[in-house]
Amino acid sequence: MTTEFLMELDEGMVEYFRDIANEMISRFGISRAEAVARINERYHDAEISAYPDLMCHEFPEFWSYGLYYYPHESGRPPTGDEDDDEGFDMSALRVRPAPPTDSPYWTLGA
Repeated sequence: MTTEFLMELDEGMVEYFRDIANEMISRFGISRAEAVARINERYHDAEISAYPDLMCHEFPEFWSYGLYYYPHESGRPPTGDEDDDEGFDMSALRVRPAPPTDSPYWTLGA
């Protein structure tokens, strides 16, 4: 566990999750604290293997979209890949609410 992430992660996976946070910051304009809180909320009790964990078969932007948006009305999550998201009205996607600021997921402050 790091001061940032609530999961047990090796150094490689810490960097991978930081890359996911960086994608959310640059793509959605949210703070690092919010990006980390979203990651912690989703994965706090997940068993993550050493780098490269199975989730590493996808680029960090793939996970960032699912952490930020609800799935498309078709049931598919947006991926940030133009081919995968073809036909999606990205402006119609609904943003998931950030975790409550008084939750333990906010390890970097609000």
